[in-house]
Formats: sequence, C-alpha cells, structure tokens
Amino acid sequence: MGDLSGENSGIVIPPKNGALLAVDEYNATNPKVKLELVTYDSRGDATTAVNLAQKGIKDDKIVALVGPAFSGESKQAVPVLEEAKIPNISASATAVDLAKQGWKYWHRVVPNDGVQGPAIADFIVGAAAAKNVVVVDDKSEYGKGLADAVRTQLKAKGVTPADDALDPAATDYSSTVNKVSSAKPDAIFFGGYYAAAGKLLKQLRDKGVTAKFFSGDGSLDKGIIESAGSAQAEGALIGCPCRIPTAAETDEKVKKFAADYKAKFGADPLIYATEGYDAMTAFTKALAGGATTSDAINEAIGKSDFEGISKHIKFDPNGEPAAKSIYMYQVKGGQIGLLGDTTTAKLG
Repeated sequence: MGDLSGENSGIVIPPKNGALLAVDEYNATNPKVKLELVTYDSRGDATTAVNLAQKGIKDDKIVALVGPAFSGESKQAVPVLEEAKIPNISASATAVDLAKQGWKYWHRVVPNDGVQGPAIADFIVGAAAAKNVVVVDDKSEYGKGLADAVRTQLKAKGVTPADDALDPAATDYSSTVNKVSSAKPDAIFFGGYYAAAGKLLKQLRDKGVTAKFFSGDGSLDKGIIESAGSAQAEGALIGCPCRIPTAAETDEKVKKFAADYKAKFGADPLIYATEGYDAMTAFTKALAGGATTSDAINEAIGKSDFEGISKHIKFDPNGEPAAKSIYMYQVKGGQIGLLGDTTTAKLG
C-alpha cells in the first residue's frame, strides 16, 4: 500500500517491485501455501489509505501488508490494521512517533527520523562544515518530523538554524525563497518529498542562492532532478536510511538482487527497492516456516533474524529495525550517486 500513481510514486513503486520479486521467488519454490500480492494505491492520502485497509481486511481477506509507505497514512491506517490483527511492515515510513503507539502488529525495516535527522545534521556541520543553516519543512507528518529532528541536532551541535515552512501544493515558494536568500546560509535542509524539493531547489537557484542543499529520503528520486533541472539540482545532497545498489557493488547477494530486479522490471532498483524485498521476505520466511494465520505470521515476524539485501533484518520489540545505518547520496551529472555512510562519507 502506498502512492503508486501520484506525484511521489517514485518512492513507492521500487519497494512494490521489490516485494513482487520476493513473492515470485517464493512461489517459484512450489510452496504448500502460495502467496498472492494485491496492491493498494493510496496516492499517499491518509483517508484513502484507511478506506483501502478496510477493503483489504473485509473484502480481500489479506493476512499481511507491506506498507503503508508514508508516515501520514501509516498513522491513520495502521490502527485499522492493528484492530484486525493484520501484521504490517513498512519499507519507507520513518516518523518517530509511529513506534510509540504500542502497536503489536506494526514493523518497519528502515531507521526512523530520530536516527536519520541527527545523522544528516551531523553531516551538515561536519563534512559540509556549515555554520549558518536554514531548515524548511512541508508541514507534513513526515516532513516536519524529519526537519524537527534536524533542527534539534543542529542546535545540539552549536548551530541555531533559521526556520520556515511551505505548502508543497503551491507553485510559488517566493516567500520561503526570499527568507532563505536574506539569511545567506551555508546550507539549507528541506523536510518533505521530491516533488516539492525540486521546485524549491529550482527557485532557490534561480534566485541566486548557492548554499548546499540537503534533504531526506523523501527526496531520493530522479524526480528532484526533473523538477529542479539538471543544472540547478547539481550537487544536491540527500540522506536516506536506505541502501540502493550501485554499479560498484561488491556484495554478490546484492548484485544478484539488482540483476534480477532489472531483468524483471527493465530498470535498476531505486529507493527502497531492497527494503520492499526484505519486508516481503520476512513474510515469505514466516509462510515457509508454517505460519498461515495473521497471529502466527506476526509471531514469526517478531523473531526475524536474517541477512537481507538492505541490511540485517531483525526487529526490536516495538517494531523498529535493529540496524540503523544512514547513507548520503549526491546529485552529479544528472544522476544520484552514493557517497557512503554519513559517518564516513566525504564531500569532494
């Protein structure tokens, strides 16, 4: 479940494809219990996600769900899944508060914004050596939560950022752009999704603002380049609790995944493709182990302990992943490339 056709679908289609690849691989083993993947296009809307969750439970009789993809829709739809005792694993929802609801059937395979935000902030004041920073958010559950985590960590590092927020649906961000321009920052962080990030970046560059531009996982899609323009997007830095296979990949298991993914979908795996695969693999391992009811599947998920494609998959009691690495990516020559782990990556 997630935005499969809206303006931020580039974040959700790869994990959906990764999940489908895991389903096909599982079914190819001729198991006693076959697995059918049903997709629900929420377009990232919380109300739609709730309605789709209810449909999945009542009409389709789902026993598990990969998703919801975004934090806002997760906050509204997961209580419906929880009440019906449907185990769910998100490949991309990162809001900190999701792990504080006491949910027993909820999990995610990515570190939360309380991990991602500070890691990006540390990189901003460390590797990027920024001393004057502006933090902007899109007022969403995800965007503001991530931006607030960055703000808090920047202050802890002795940098008090200037703040602003914008409406991502607007076309003119001149109010924010003018505030940023007046602040003359070394770096800008935007909490939100790539469609708005690209628009903001273009308008900042058109205004003559040359400060380093940072964003989080919601912006890790080529859409930021398409929206901003290749020249304006050049050098943009994007943090993510995700691992995207690269051409320089040395791990044979990851290389095989990338090759299988490209063979099936005609494209390289992008953001959260590996996480979608790992989330679904947690379910297929539960089925392979004999779990078929929702409660049995959920119990098996809680005991997950295997080497995934994105990371080692193991869950804390509150559904959080045990592995917590954050990676930094950068736009160069019209492409998004991996710099490395935020604790070791360096700017050229």
